[in-house]
Amino acid sequence: MITLKAQLRDQSVSPEAIRKAGQMPAVFYGKKEPSTSISLNMVDFLKVWKQAGESSVVVLETPEGEKESLIHDIDFDPVKGTPRHADFYVFEKGHKVEVEVPLEFDGVSLAVKDLGGTLVKVIHALKIEAMPKDLPHDLKIDVTPLVDFHSHVLAKDIVLPAGVTLLENPEEVVALVAEPRQEKEEEVAPIDLEAIEVEKKGKDEVVEDGAETTETPKAE
Repeated sequence: MITLKAQLRDQSVSPEAIRKAGQMPAVFYGKKEPSTSISLNMVDFLKVWKQAGESSVVVLETPEGEKESLIHDIDFDPVKGTPRHADFYVFEKGHKVEVEVPLEFDGVSLAVKDLGGTLVKVIHALKIEAMPKDLPHDLKIDVTPLVDFHSHVLAKDIVLPAGVTLLENPEEVVALVAEPRQEKEEEVAPIDLEAIEVEKKGKDEVVEDGAETTETPKAE
């Protein structure tokens, strides 16, 4: 189990002050769990978030006891892009939970390798249901069956771990390979050599005529 220590948060202390102290404000709640404000060590939270994502169980160790939860939502600093607040959803023990699990695409598609196609990842997460202990961190998608531009991977083709139920439409397309774009070559008009020759001769005649008109008459 992934664990994370949490302290009850003093509401009189501003979130900015909490962050300056190396902590991050957060909250946990659930169907039968009242909303409770907490603070977490920022470094510890980042490690747990990288390991658990939003689909693995995180046990919050609080002064009120352990709370089995999922990272439900994260608020990011618009400038720095770092987490500045997190929501944890505490689920009921003995009940299944519904989550979206990220997809990891693996393997080599012959339609990409040999035919020059482009792998199109239609969806990047799959909605499933399972007991908390059975929740996978991610789901592997094998793209080797994509051998031509008519092949595709459907949601029902994904092998799910034991105890996991698919909540998506089984016919939902997960991945396919798009044909390479055919760039239309611009038509270049053939060069008319005769026209160029005629034009050149015309210019030469103009020059010769000009030479004759500008010739200085001889004195008699």
